[in-house]
Amino acid sequence: MTTISVPIPPFMEAFIEKHIREGYATNKADVVRKALTLLAEQRAIEDILRAEKELSEGKGMRGDLRDLAKRLKQ
Repeated sequence: MTTISVPIPPFMEAFIEKHIREGYATNKADVVRKALTLLAEQRAIEDILRAEKELSEGKGMRGDLRDLAKRLKQ
């Protein structure tokens, strides 16, 4: 596992400490890991919504996954 050091402003430090006090996380690293997990989930949802929008606009790809994969290789 990699360790990183990231400077943060005082208001973020207070935010982290608050979540530890309230029992949302056990320590600072736990708060950061949970925040990154939520960010990843948010980005995945945004990707899905963007793909759905593209499909509704006729810009996306539809059909069998094998056929789509073949088209992408060409």
